[in-house]
Amino acid sequence: MKTNKIQFTKEKETMLMTLSGRAIQSQWKNPILQDPWAEEAMRHIDYDLSKQLTGVASWSVWKDIGPTIIATRAATFDMLTNRFLVDHPDTVVLQVGCGMDSRVFRVNPPASVEWFDVDYPDVIELRRQLFPERDAAYHLIGAPLSDLHWLDDVPRDRPGLLIAEGVLHYLSETEVKALLNAVVAHFPTGQMIFDICNSFIVKRAGSNVGGTGATYKWGLDDPKDIKQLEPKLELVKEYRPSEQVAFSRFPLWWRALYRLQELNPTLRRMERILVYRY
Repeated sequence: MKTNKIQFTKEKETMLMTLSGRAIQSQWKNPILQDPWAEEAMRHIDYDLSKQLTGVASWSVWKDIGPTIIATRAATFDMLTNRFLVDHPDTVVLQVGCGMDSRVFRVNPPASVEWFDVDYPDVIELRRQLFPERDAAYHLIGAPLSDLHWLDDVPRDRPGLLIAEGVLHYLSETEVKALLNAVVAHFPTGQMIFDICNSFIVKRAGSNVGGTGATYKWGLDDPKDIKQLEPKLELVKEYRPSEQVAFSRFPLWWRALYRLQELNPTLRRMERILVYRY
């Protein structure tokens, strides 16, 4: 396989940041998340993350803490996915905005689970080049999330699990509402797992994500406010950073910072992973 010259911009480029982060930490002596698929993919991609982060200080800080943050979030999503699949072995999984995430390989669901990875056509084409094939229960769909016609090809008579890691921030509230409404209407029952920030982050820190020019468009201050977009969603659990997998692996100063944030009404919900059922 030849090295690919990646030219994705803005929101799409953030997927290379997370892929790079998972690959870096996967090579650590004691990784939080073993991701050989990310390691292999990065060997074929001409992408230097250090050039995307502005300033020497930004890169020196990120290379130490960034992979830890990325791996911790991914590992938490994996854990929650596995929990649902154990109880619902006939699930239809929709991983929207999948980017270069290798979750389907890490989780390795049984053949009874039908899994759909959904993203833009050019992203899906890159996935086909970089990741191995799986059995017939694994599907790739190339379509923007704003065009929900791709759901027409997804079975609707089984429980559904929606996974959206690092995705909904970049959608408008109208697009988020349309996605949630469509998924809830499509399946008889199911669960949703996604991460979100609050309006403070959207307004103050979401205008140039990772130096890519990507912009956060939507946030959620109170997880119960999701009912304004989809009334059938019921909150199962709100995971603060300190409750995520391998939080103890963060440097002491970083854990202390998170603990302090959780005491502040504005900052305590800066970043969370939310689980809903319907």
